[in-house]
Amino acid sequence: MEIFRYVDIYATKGIEYLIVIGFLASFVFFCRYLALRGGETGGEGRTRTGVVEWFRVPEGIRFHQGHSWMKEEDGSTVRVGLDDFAQKLVGKVDSVYLPRAGSWVAQGEKGWTLRVGTTPIPMLSPVDGEVVSVNPEILRSPDLANRDPFGEGWLLKVRPTRLAANRKNLLSGNLARRWVEEALHGLRVHSGAGLGALYQDGGTPIQDGGIPVSGIARALDGDHWESLVRHHFLTEEEEA
Repeated sequence: MEIFRYVDIYATKGIEYLIVIGFLASFVFFCRYLALRGGETGGEGRTRTGVVEWFRVPEGIRFHQGHSWMKEEDGSTVRVGLDDFAQKLVGKVDSVYLPRAGSWVAQGEKGWTLRVGTTPIPMLSPVDGEVVSVNPEILRSPDLANRDPFGEGWLLKVRPTRLAANRKNLLSGNLARRWVEEALHGLRVHSGAGLGALYQDGGTPIQDGGIPVSGIARALDGDHWESLVRHHFLTEEEEA
């Protein structure tokens, strides 16, 4: 005599559904974790990076409108450098002249000088304070300012004296990205025909209006490129 046993298929299916739901929840959590990790860059001084078309605008960094930046390191010092827009605008940096440790810099005043070919290009400090140290690697390899402006290409460490007040004059997050968008728009207006495709290492444009990604100012203004740079770096008065 056959004996039939009752099996609750809904109960077994319910267990399967719970297993699937648990797996999906774990998968979503894992994907979010990878996304967060993927938004970070490694190494000292690195941060999560946003991009406005061709220009990097990292989170965790405050930007001066003269295209320098400041990143708070601890309760007593900040790190300072030039941004990605600046290095792409001027092109290859041949040397950097930095203030000595123990000297003072002031927000909105000349902080250091880049030399591009034989042309000196002053830049404004984003912060008030005492220079604690300079980056010895940038003095030996100025091209670090081009290759890694927010990381190994930093310029100064400063002990700020008016940090809270300085922050009010700096941009970060969405405001910083919007500001870079406006700067890019200004380049497009200046170029007339608009900016076309960019070459990572410079070279011949691949279409009308194209410019190299390194040395944008010279590509747009030729021998008068320094005036365009000073306009964006807010140092036109020094030229006058």
